[in-house]
Amino acid sequence: MANEHLKVIAGIDTHADTHHVAIITETGAHVADQEFLAVSSGYRKIIEFITGFGPIIAAGVEGTGSYGAELARVLRKEGIQVLEVMRPNRQRRRLKGKSDPLDAYQAAESVLAGRGTATPKARDGAVESLRVLRAEKSTAMRARVAVMTQVKSILVSAPESQRAKYRGLGSTAMMAALEKTRPAGSMYDPSNATAIVLKRLAVRYRQLQQELALIDTELDAIITIHAPLLRDLHAVGTDVASQLLVTVGDNPERIGTEAQFAALVGVAPIPASSGKTTRHRLSRGGDRQANKAIHHVALVRMMSDTRTKTYVARRRQEGKNTKEIMRCLKRYIAREIYGQLLHPQPAPAAGELRALRKAQNITLQAAADALQIWPATLSRLERGLTRDDVLYQRYAGWLNAH
Repeated sequence: MANEHLKVIAGIDTHADTHHVAIITETGAHVADQEFLAVSSGYRKIIEFITGFGPIIAAGVEGTGSYGAELARVLRKEGIQVLEVMRPNRQRRRLKGKSDPLDAYQAAESVLAGRGTATPKARDGAVESLRVLRAEKSTAMRARVAVMTQVKSILVSAPESQRAKYRGLGSTAMMAALEKTRPAGSMYDPSNATAIVLKRLAVRYRQLQQELALIDTELDAIITIHAPLLRDLHAVGTDVASQLLVTVGDNPERIGTEAQFAALVGVAPIPASSGKTTRHRLSRGGDRQANKAIHHVALVRMMSDTRTKTYVARRRQEGKNTKEIMRCLKRYIAREIYGQLLHPQPAPAAGELRALRKAQNITLQAAADALQIWPATLSRLERGLTRDDVLYQRYAGWLNAH
């Protein structure tokens, strides 16, 4: 019988086939624990069990991204606050032992203490679709590389008559040529067997290419609907945008500040000072795939973005090395991306500036010379192919003052 004045906390240790649930009071007293099957009927029984002792403050669940994903969704639908609980460290387990009931109680105690908990990803929207597609893409890319490696390995030991046909061809041309072959004959002949296997591998390579193209199309379609403005940022394409969205999850509000986002994607500055030296270093924590995405954005901007080139040149004059400049760039990029994720802002309508320039009979070359930039850069801005808010403001100010 539920006690109206008793508030409780649930801790859940999740596994593939069963979940162990423990209940404690808001003062930390152990109330009860029980094991349930990890199936629909088991989830209903878990709800009945944890609500049978009084109002639920929160439920601490281990493995919300794996075994506990569905349970977390069910609990949220029932209006129960779900917190992801980190697994106890090895030292704690050595001191207090390990079992499913102990782990469940420790999960509840972590929620009560506010220790090692976080808001889990919702996993119930468009971003979950992106995550599944990216998982498929990752395996398809590895399979494609494996096929190419296998083809080249077989050709190394193939007869010279076969190797000579494909010598000097690039990878794509070689695979296309292999697919067009018509090998025939007995598999007992090594030459025939080699030709047949190479053709089948080339067909597999094309199928993987088509699969990857289809995945990219589907990713692009989802992002166009779910977060179209994210790709307005310079150097943020479909691949980068999808990875960053997956890292944040379907509930981006769980990341309260841009400093938390920087830590999540591994670009938060880490103090590395000693003695008279004061400096920071690159973070090695956070989501490494998201960090890779931001690293890609930084590299592209260093090669093609006027603002970034100017910034890099200035920091080099100040004595900063490449690693230190990259750390600073990643931090700025993370701040910009966080703002676009939480509060998306459309790019300025640069097409209006093109109309204004033509109305004043100013050529693209003349405008580019006045702004000291390449005409191609200005043309891409006018056509909406790139976003550069600083250049937009400079260009608009120059045109209005002309």
